[in-house]
Amino acid sequence: MRLFVSIDLPDDIAEDVEALQDCFEEATGLKFVDPTQAHVTLKFLGEVSKARLPAVEEAVEAGVRDAEVPPFEATFGGLGVFPSLDYINVLWLGVRDGADEMTTLHEGIEAETTAIGFSPESHEFTPHVTLARMEHAGGKETVQACVRDNDPEAGSMQVEEVRLTESVLTPDGPEYRTVERFRL
Repeated sequence: MRLFVSIDLPDDIAEDVEALQDCFEEATGLKFVDPTQAHVTLKFLGEVSKARLPAVEEAVEAGVRDAEVPPFEATFGGLGVFPSLDYINVLWLGVRDGADEMTTLHEGIEAETTAIGFSPESHEFTPHVTLARMEHAGGKETVQACVRDNDPEAGSMQVEEVRLTESVLTPDGPEYRTVERFRL
């Protein structure tokens, strides 16, 4: 099973995500994420055997509990890229309000999952929603200009849970399935 821990966005924000993606339709080289599957990844776990699933669920539950984050409001807005505007791999929507709570959740989950053998993140955690991945640099200048010149708002949501999510790779792109929910 290919697993990650996420905060999934509601349908009304998915509409905002789709509208933001439309701003980049002139940029060649982008592969857009399905807006109905928009989410913030708190921890990517990768391939996990079904035998390890109970231990993973316990670790995520402990990480959420240890983080002691109550339900909170998250607001999405602003654009960014990874790793830099000069070399773009990922185009993303930022988290304006709620980023501290998401970071605290990430840290709790990170501590518990690394304790059972998962690799620690190799980079600083930045809460974000992936809008697209850049497959080639054909539209790089368009993306750079849009990111520099726009500061969009994309709605808000009440965060009450995190999910352990399975990603099934298909020819049409990944399909996500909730394995377990963990209430804040």
